[in-house]
Amino acid sequence: MNKTFILQASIVVTALLAWPLAQAAALTQDEYKAAKTRIGAASKADKAACSSFSANTRDICVEEAKGKEKVAHAELEYAFSGKPADQNKALVARAESIYAAAKERCDDLAGNPKDVCVQQAKAAELKALADAKMGRQIGQARTDAAQEKRDADYKTAVEKCDAMSGGAKDACIATAKSYFGKS
Repeated sequence: MNKTFILQASIVVTALLAWPLAQAAALTQDEYKAAKTRIGAASKADKAACSSFSANTRDICVEEAKGKEKVAHAELEYAFSGKPADQNKALVARAESIYAAAKERCDDLAGNPKDVCVQQAKAAELKALADAKMGRQIGQARTDAAQEKRDADYKTAVEKCDAMSGGAKDACIATAKSYFGKS
């Protein structure tokens, strides 16, 4: 099978696996601790399984085990916090771990095929990191748009208050400030 196809397939799989990240829900503290313990145990088992291999096959196995652990920890943090920044960290961890394993696979090659393999792995990583960055920027744009909408609604509410006078106007403005989080 063509290494380019395998690399492209891994990128598609990565994108599909990242979808559940968008659906993450906050975990309890106990669930978080239990998951962290499971990740540690699974990582030790994965690394121990690599000892049966030799040479570069072992190096690839170890790199994949490290990547799996790194991604699992990042996804756990996102599942616990639910923060977009942690979601981005999980996407970055996934991209970096795929790159590290792909780069290790390139060590079996020599000369120009190795150079091409490394460049393909790096290009795939850069694309995945760009997608993660784009997702972060889209999230920021949504936050900015929501803030602009709140500001516009606040200005409209204050404008409505201008039709009043005295204590009613003061109460109306105070209510608008409270409702829209202005001070």
